[in-house]
Amino acid sequence: MNWKKPFGVSLVPLFLGLLFFSASLTPSLIPRDWFMQGLLGGIVAALGYMAGRLLLTLWLQMYLPVLRGPAFIVGHLLVGAPVLVALILSLAKVGEWQNAIRDRMGMELVSSARIVQMIIVAFLVFTLLMMLGGLVRVIFNRVRLWLYRFMPERTANISGLLIVALLLFIVTRDGVVNRLIGAADSSYTVAQKLFDTDQAPPSDPLRSGSNASPVDWGAMGQPGRNFINGGPDAAAIAEFTGEEAQNPLRIYVGLANADTPKERADMALSELQRVGAFDREVLIVALPTGTGWLDPGSFDVLEYMHGGDIASVAVQYSYLQSPLALIFETDAGLEQARELIETVHGYWRTLPEDDRPRLYIHGLSLGAWASMYGTTLEILLDDPIDGALWAGPPFPSARWNEAMAARNPDTPYVAPEVGDGRLVRFASHTKSAGGPDGWGDMRLVFLQYSSDPIVFYQPSSLWRAPVWMRQPPAEDVSPDLRFMPVVTQFQLALDMAFALSVPGGHGHSYYAHDYIGAWEAVTAPEGWTDADTERLKQRCGNGKQEGCEN
Repeated sequence: MNWKKPFGVSLVPLFLGLLFFSASLTPSLIPRDWFMQGLLGGIVAALGYMAGRLLLTLWLQMYLPVLRGPAFIVGHLLVGAPVLVALILSLAKVGEWQNAIRDRMGMELVSSARIVQMIIVAFLVFTLLMMLGGLVRVIFNRVRLWLYRFMPERTANISGLLIVALLLFIVTRDGVVNRLIGAADSSYTVAQKLFDTDQAPPSDPLRSGSNASPVDWGAMGQPGRNFINGGPDAAAIAEFTGEEAQNPLRIYVGLANADTPKERADMALSELQRVGAFDREVLIVALPTGTGWLDPGSFDVLEYMHGGDIASVAVQYSYLQSPLALIFETDAGLEQARELIETVHGYWRTLPEDDRPRLYIHGLSLGAWASMYGTTLEILLDDPIDGALWAGPPFPSARWNEAMAARNPDTPYVAPEVGDGRLVRFASHTKSAGGPDGWGDMRLVFLQYSSDPIVFYQPSSLWRAPVWMRQPPAEDVSPDLRFMPVVTQFQLALDMAFALSVPGGHGHSYYAHDYIGAWEAVTAPEGWTDADTERLKQRCGNGKQEGCEN
């Protein structure tokens, strides 16, 4: 028997692949079911195997010594035995690890890890990736052999590698994947238009999409129509506060309502002027998530807190889910945010300071990232806004990274404090924003959950443990979470994809209860008390619904 390659598989790379698979069974931020665990395990096992093959090839190419005969067998046993032990122990613990996260998040526990099914999925994924890797190897060999006719062998090998890498990049980013994303975007556009008649246009002339509005109701898109028709009215707010209330103003411009970001921003400003939004006490400029969705849990509580004396405006920039929009339509959200915020702020600053609303910026997820980008230094320093609330800020957000870099070193990374809290504060499901007192002229709050991978993913986790993994775990983070090069990166990437699969208050599922304290700190509603907060929490349910009961 050939101990080096039984069945055509190199043993040392296989051991590395099995080690990666074992590490993938350990917990991360979001609990995984057996199918997703199998998918993850198959991917990282293939990566481990390919990395092992690469290292073995480099070793042989450098003509370094290799074991032969009995020493070869003993060496493989010494390497393979600990790997097999780690694999067996990890398989025995995987159910316990995943249930521990579920328990911390108040989720239903699973009775079985379904290890057999998980291994089958992992094996199928591993096999498929190995076949794809073999295909790439065949292409590389053909390219380099063809190049041998024109250049030296070493140069041809390097050139062939670069050519194949470039081809793969073009196919995945600008070819097949890009076409699929474009098709998904177009199909979602069609899907939104298919529901033109699911809700009648509002009869209230002060609502976008009404007969009095230049914003076409049918072209607004489903997320916009839900936003306009949602939220409490004056009667519901008055019933809650016991005082006279106003109907909140909501303005929304869909992606299909105008051709360019500038035109959509101008349409939004025109709507604000038409409905008298600048006569209200509070004005919120918001950027939605990638699909155009706005979290009712945020806007509903804010409208209750201010007695309806508030206007909110948002403009759509994409139809894709936020992770896809972040990768493939990055500039669209940033450009729309800049145009909307600059347009509204530009008009707002022409109004008398004592006769204009307090102006705040808001966004969730990709909306937070885009709105941070649109909140330029000019807007922060030259006749600045009154504040901002950014929820679930994605890890690339520059302004969030600046705030995190300024955190007091003795504070937790997932719940930091910055200076004396007069300009920037962080809040979560366990950490208060500190209320409306003790601020300077502007109030910036980041609402983030300690188990949110959208916030705490770090690209450097490919080779280095993120800062938060080197600190005591938060209450909804497993104490068994461990760093493993490469594997942790893919665990967190999968966590991002399923960050909304957990109950409110965890992962990327932000909900009304946690917005209340954050908005109180940012907007300082007049006469608001702790008793009001508790009553509003009761009205806004237990976090399993998106908004508040009206």
